[in-house]
Amino acid sequence: MYTKPVIRSIFLCLLLGLIFPLVLRAQTAPEVHAGVDTASIRIGEQIKLRLTASLPANQFGTTKIGFPVLPDSLEHFEVVSRGKIDTSGDQQLKVMVQTIVLTSFDSGHWDIPPMRFDVQQTSNNAVVDTLFTMPVGVNVGTVTVDTTKAFRPIKTVQSAPWRIWDYGLEATGGLLLVLIIIGIIWFIRTRRKVTPEKPTPTVTPYELAIQQLHSLKAEEVWQRGDVKMYYTRLTDILRTYFEHQFGIAALEQTTEELLHNIKPVTKLNQQRDKLRELLTIADLAKFAKMQPTAEEHEACMRQTEEILEWTRPKKESENEGVVTQEA
Repeated sequence: MYTKPVIRSIFLCLLLGLIFPLVLRAQTAPEVHAGVDTASIRIGEQIKLRLTASLPANQFGTTKIGFPVLPDSLEHFEVVSRGKIDTSGDQQLKVMVQTIVLTSFDSGHWDIPPMRFDVQQTSNNAVVDTLFTMPVGVNVGTVTVDTTKAFRPIKTVQSAPWRIWDYGLEATGGLLLVLIIIGIIWFIRTRRKVTPEKPTPTVTPYELAIQQLHSLKAEEVWQRGDVKMYYTRLTDILRTYFEHQFGIAALEQTTEELLHNIKPVTKLNQQRDKLRELLTIADLAKFAKMQPTAEEHEACMRQTEEILEWTRPKKESENEGVVTQEA
């Protein structure tokens, strides 16, 4: 006869033999589930449908679960929004969750239909299994109306009483706007009264041009073989003088444009032929790589000095004459 410990051991072994395959299958097979946050809503209210899929962690890299793609409307339900699929879990089990917001405008008891999940191989997206959730029942109730009470008549539009503190924000904003405008006007008038005097230039455009010509001569640029630099500096001195003395944008104009724009200035127009000859030789030397002779270098410098002297302001000429007589 068997003793009680032996019988207990045999019973436990049989029980484990029955449970172990189920546990083993639960650990190796994907599972899906659908649930809602509430089973009863009123018409127009929203309900959250939670779709869950679990997959063993050792299959997560080779197998994936395709979530159902819901249309905009189901039977008796409308899809409001679809959430992203979030993945969580540990080294044993991976859980994927998606939340879908639904609403319904049909009163009654309705079932959210079963949701289809496709189990696919990651390598070729081949469907190896199909899983379905259980239908989820939801009660959609109407708004309770007390029919025992009489309907009240529609009231006419009534005007609210006028109160000054109801317009405090507008009044404060208007006052601030008036103060800002007064401040701007006062600032503009005060700024006009205190206009700083323009400082008198210590060196006139003519004097500056003469100083630059003397520096160019002293550096002997063309004698050292840099012809292009010589004519670039020579014409820049002359063009800068035209800008400061006569208000002509000479540095930004071509030779033909400059010769055309000096016509209104009588003094410059009188030197037009001489200026044309000078600028033509300079352009050929700078852009066409022409090599003028030493006589042409000297002639261009001399013509520049003659143009400066001819267009020299009268005050400077008179001042030099007085100094010479006193000397």
